[in-house]
Amino acid sequence: MRITTLDTTLREGVQGELVTFDVEQKLAIARRLDELGMDVIEGGWPAASRLDAEFFRRAAQALTLRHARLAAFGPVRSVHRSAEEDPQTQALLAAGTPVVCLFANLCEMRYSERGLRERIRDSVAFFRKAGREVIFDAAHFFDSFDEDEKLALEALETAQQAGAQTLVLCDSLGGALTTRLAFVCASVRCRFEGPLGIHAHNDAGLAVANTIAAVEEGFSHVQGSINGYGERCGVADLTTVLPNLELKLHHHTIGRDGLAELSGIARFVAMTGGLGVRPDAPYVGRAAFAHKSSDAMTEVAGVFAPEAHILPSTVGNEARELLSVLSGTGDVLRMIDDTGLASDLSREQRRELADRIRQLEFEGYDLEAAPGSFELLLREAAEPGLSLFDVSNYEVNTQGIGGFEERTRASVALEVNEAVMSATAMGEGPVHALDRALRECLAPMYPQLLAVQLVNYSTRVLNPTRGSAARVRVLIEWSTPEAQWATLGVSESLIGATWRALVDAMRLEILRLRRGQRVEVEAPDTSWAV
Repeated sequence: MRITTLDTTLREGVQGELVTFDVEQKLAIARRLDELGMDVIEGGWPAASRLDAEFFRRAAQALTLRHARLAAFGPVRSVHRSAEEDPQTQALLAAGTPVVCLFANLCEMRYSERGLRERIRDSVAFFRKAGREVIFDAAHFFDSFDEDEKLALEALETAQQAGAQTLVLCDSLGGALTTRLAFVCASVRCRFEGPLGIHAHNDAGLAVANTIAAVEEGFSHVQGSINGYGERCGVADLTTVLPNLELKLHHHTIGRDGLAELSGIARFVAMTGGLGVRPDAPYVGRAAFAHKSSDAMTEVAGVFAPEAHILPSTVGNEARELLSVLSGTGDVLRMIDDTGLASDLSREQRRELADRIRQLEFEGYDLEAAPGSFELLLREAAEPGLSLFDVSNYEVNTQGIGGFEERTRASVALEVNEAVMSATAMGEGPVHALDRALRECLAPMYPQLLAVQLVNYSTRVLNPTRGSAARVRVLIEWSTPEAQWATLGVSESLIGATWRALVDAMRLEILRLRRGQRVEVEAPDTSWAV
């Protein structure tokens, strides 16, 4: 069955507590959703948000969609105004989108059944007369159905008779259990012809299951967001819903080409919002196809691969074997060999590297979370005599002024080919200042390092029972136009752990440049630096 998809990341998604996008970011996400193969992209609520109104204005000028149709979201007309006079209705019309998503709160029917039905009828008819496709969202439908089945069904009937092309049942509070929701969906399917849709919130942790259940009852329209972003606990996560529909139930949504881009768009949307994809997210998380024991590995034609319910590449992800107390030397050696970076190492060198990796894991280094640090270990092992630079010293000082404003200055000195390079930089906090000073030291030799972007910074206390004396692990995520990676550091000092992660990132990028571009490092003119 062909299932139409409505993505509400740009409308419902930004109602999530930590999710924000500006206009440019919303435009960029809309383009990626279109490339993914979404049918409808709900861009926002123009009457409720100036940012959304600006998005629709910019979209009319700068957004060319090849497959998807853009939709604006808003309520049916107000109680005391006609559709022609209602400001919210006129804002929806001015958005100029080919699709309008109209919602009505069915809980209002207990107070004014006739009034709400008239507002639904007038609003739907107004937009149909204007040539717009209308998707009618019956907000709080399942709660209203439980309270008064007849009135809830009459609201749907009114919208359909007025011309709404798709009727969407909304579990607005997210509390419907799957068996009950399936029963209600079956009852509605028996009464109504035409496309029926589902919009499920995740407050009971069932948004994905409820969406799948509705489809199994004959619904052909699903709504949700990338990574499940949305109000309170979020809504149905389309990165889980879509592969379940395509791969498990054999329906058609975004197609196999679209599924192969799913992990990429999950990361793109998360990074655009300054967030990260949950590592344990089904299908698209870093841990979705990861295993910590070789017992979970099978050998096919001489190649080890993790047992998994689908091929990771189907959704644009990859299999990973993790290091843990369960990992023997053979497991780590296989991980080293799989990288393709250790072909020049003798077996003894590989064993020494494997022992070092296991020791670092024991000390608190979570190398599976930092592929950049893991890659650095391999590259350094492949060139054991190479000395890129040595750290002579580093210092960072933060001064508070009046209890409000802070100024941070960092000084770094490096020894490169027996020459000393030093730099001092101001920054917005210790991390920024140290990062700037380190790059300024290295930029005369490796200007490409200035293009490396720090995109995320996180810390974890490793032994919290020691309080403020505990060891900490710092994970820093990096990005260039060609790649994304992460490095980490462990220390009793937060600054020390941060410095290790910063230095590892620069060392790794220099090694990549040397290997890919055969960069020859010469002793620079340091007369100005000391």
